[in-house]
Amino acid sequence: MKKNDTPQDKSALASKNHKELCYAVNEDGEYVTTKSSGWQPKTIALNNALQDIDERVALAKKRVLNNEASPIEYYMEVHRMDVSILASYVKLFKWQVKNHFKLKKFNKLSNKILKRYADVFEISIEQLKHIDDTK
Repeated sequence: MKKNDTPQDKSALASKNHKELCYAVNEDGEYVTTKSSGWQPKTIALNNALQDIDERVALAKKRVLNNEASPIEYYMEVHRMDVSILASYVKLFKWQVKNHFKLKKFNKLSNKILKRYADVFEISIEQLKHIDDTK
């Protein structure tokens, strides 16, 4: 794309002080960097991805409130993690983290393991045990 054609569409992430760095071709045919406030197709894709995340968070919260899953699943979704990432942060195997999604297993976890999860989510153990059902 030519430098003068760099998209400047409105974006949820862009503001007056925040623009994305892009490459474009200048008048001499050379690649140069330029700033863009957004590009509509990219904004649509980003909004769709964020909507999917919100839906996964809502589903995880519903499962926790219905005693079908542990709060670990909910907080993992809130923090936009997957099992692999969470497992690496808490220094456990993926199968162990998945096992901790089960309420019976979660209720038997030691404070030491709960502290690892709480530290990753930057909350207290008490907050980890009880999600806020008003949000």
